[in-house]
Amino acid sequence: MFEKKILVTGGCGFIGSHLLRHLVNKYPGYLIVNFDALTYAGNPDNVKDLEDKQNYAFEKGDICQPETLKAVFKRYHINTVIHLAAESHVDRSIGNSYPFVKTNIEGTWNVLETARDYWEETGGFEGKRFHHVSTDEVYGALGPDDPPFTEETRYDPHSPYSASKASSDHLVRAYGDTYGMPVTISNCSNNYGPNQHPEKLIPKTISRLLAGNKVPVYGTGQNVRDWLYVEDHCNAIDLILHNGKIGETYNIGGHCELSNLEVVKAIIDAMIPPAERDYSGYIDFVEDRKGHDFRYAIDSTKLERELGWEPEHTFNEGMEKTVRWYLENREWVVNALKTEKS
Repeated sequence: MFEKKILVTGGCGFIGSHLLRHLVNKYPGYLIVNFDALTYAGNPDNVKDLEDKQNYAFEKGDICQPETLKAVFKRYHINTVIHLAAESHVDRSIGNSYPFVKTNIEGTWNVLETARDYWEETGGFEGKRFHHVSTDEVYGALGPDDPPFTEETRYDPHSPYSASKASSDHLVRAYGDTYGMPVTISNCSNNYGPNQHPEKLIPKTISRLLAGNKVPVYGTGQNVRDWLYVEDHCNAIDLILHNGKIGETYNIGGHCELSNLEVVKAIIDAMIPPAERDYSGYIDFVEDRKGHDFRYAIDSTKLERELGWEPEHTFNEGMEKTVRWYLENREWVVNALKTEKS
């Protein structure tokens, strides 16, 4: 009999796969159910090492299909949800915002409504938990000297992606306030690490360099992000799930503000011998993204103070592990690139 039956939506994605591995290996007394639609960003190879684990199950399904969700809740007696499934690429949201509205808003509503109905039908909310994983982009943009985002920062999303995630956050809070559902939310900074889809900056840079191509950098490359190694993010979610206060939001940041250009140069340094390290030969500055937010920065004091979390990886440590993984898994990169334009 499993103590917790946890549904992880989007478990074949980048963050989701690392979280599944963390939970399955750390908690043999928990049943971890991976619910994923296997879109272009959901790669079954990301969780292949978990297939034979006794406390792991995979269910293919779309969060926008409520009947499929209901069947999974009933089949596994789900008492905990970690909701990660989302469309997450800003550029794609600018080109076509509909999938972001559909998945991130309607899909989140479906997961909330399914959990509420099932839990109310089976005894109520005691012992249940719904954790929603969100982004720092809901807060908008910062100037160079502005203080970092806190949990009290006013929402000010600037892209269709961040607006859809802001909407999903509001839905989660509304279900907590209106129905008394036991919800928590986390807003994290930019994640990086192994098996991230090559549409994102760091894996795109690595894959382009591996292919002998220049790396496209928006504008002048001075836009700043806070970088968080994915395993540190998983540790934070674990803490919030078990010890976070119901109804609260927790920001998760890596204490690592770097410009996009600094990140790209760090990867070039890690992959190119010093004698060949002419940055201009590897970087292609391209037209800036529409509505490109200048800077994100996260203040994770609340999480550190209340739950004792802190990132374990420096950027250099995390980057070394990340680059090594991509160099050792070139076939994965090739296969992922085949789906990038799907």
